[in-house]
Amino acid sequence: MDLTLFFALLGGLLVLAFVANRLVRFTRVPDVIILMATGVLIGPVFHWVKPDIFRGATHGLGTLALILILFEGGLDLKLREILRHFGAGFFLSLFSYLLCMGAVAGVCRLRLHLSWLDASLIGAVLGCISSSIVFPVLQQIHLRREVKVTLLVEASLGDAFAVLAVTTLLNVASGGSVAPKTVAWSLASSLILAVAGGTLAGMLWSYLLPFLSDERFWHVLTFAAVLLVYAGVHFLKGNELVSVLVFGLTLGNLPVVRKRLHLEETTAADWFEEMPVKSAGGRPVDEFQQEQMLTFHGELAFLLRTFFFVLLGMLVDYQGIRKHPWLALLCFAAIMAARVVAVEAGRLGWRTFSALERELMVWFVPRGLITAVLGIDVLEARGSGFEFLPSLAFAIILLTNITLLIGSVRARNLPASEPETETTEAAPA
Repeated sequence: MDLTLFFALLGGLLVLAFVANRLVRFTRVPDVIILMATGVLIGPVFHWVKPDIFRGATHGLGTLALILILFEGGLDLKLREILRHFGAGFFLSLFSYLLCMGAVAGVCRLRLHLSWLDASLIGAVLGCISSSIVFPVLQQIHLRREVKVTLLVEASLGDAFAVLAVTTLLNVASGGSVAPKTVAWSLASSLILAVAGGTLAGMLWSYLLPFLSDERFWHVLTFAAVLLVYAGVHFLKGNELVSVLVFGLTLGNLPVVRKRLHLEETTAADWFEEMPVKSAGGRPVDEFQQEQMLTFHGELAFLLRTFFFVLLGMLVDYQGIRKHPWLALLCFAAIMAARVVAVEAGRLGWRTFSALERELMVWFVPRGLITAVLGIDVLEARGSGFEFLPSLAFAIILLTNITLLIGSVRARNLPASEPETETTEAAPA
């Protein structure tokens, strides 16, 4: 492709992403759907771009976009809301994932006559929702905070469950033996390390920000800190994605915690001292910095996720999907049935949710980056017997994002939400 034409295409995609983002308030169709559909058109349909050129960059670009989306989401969340709805979100995430995994494994066992171990590997790949898709969509749909935070907690933990399950099953398939206690401890330790690492890093960076914010490019330095938190927690065998979310959550909530604990009047030697610097509007520097971080990282996430979702649409392998159309449909039906059971089983956890809100929780099951990546990992580890899995993963990604579109349209029937007092919606990324 001519370089000038390539740049024109990139510019056109960004204009399309901006327009689609602004039209959300009128159409209620998430811009993620439009971006993926655009990728399908310029790739598999019209062949304007050869997807194989970008196949190697998809993993890194998608992971980077996911890191920024999680960090931005953490900045916008309130600690009180997370603590209040963590139990419901954790239950929904774990129970829904296990049910989806078991249902898909049963379909693959009956349809492909695989062993339970191989069938469970497929279920583990297809079982979790994608936080890289759920987070931006929830920013653009007007749900009550209780519903939104529950879904945010579920999406944040879903990737962790999927990675742990696939890793454990691959270890068993290679001849290893994993006891239930070992699996439980691995999950608990990874989450503890993620929360501890993200919290400590957030406390440290909150302390350093007043000294760094007068320097040029301090936003880039904060972005570097986010990447270092991700890499450091991964090195320590913790859940790096959860650590990035907790890092943003800590930065966004420490000013409130300090005020509630009356730590703003401590001496200059205190770790959480609030510097006597004021912004142009007379607000404390912490609040001003948070707004700036949200703006910078939100725009950077907007740039990266635009290209990622277009690439995801371009990389859909329709020839592979045609080979197993009934398998894809049956796996999709199993996922939806398991989701209905999970939502209805947890009604005691969200007793204040209306019937329509529970219905929306059923529709919000998109698969994305983590599903595609894990499918490729299983293929590389298990060989040609799983060569159908990447195509099956793309089919499930496509089908579950259609259900996301249905849920977004159904959300138009929700009553107008009351003005939020404790938190402010972030600008759509």
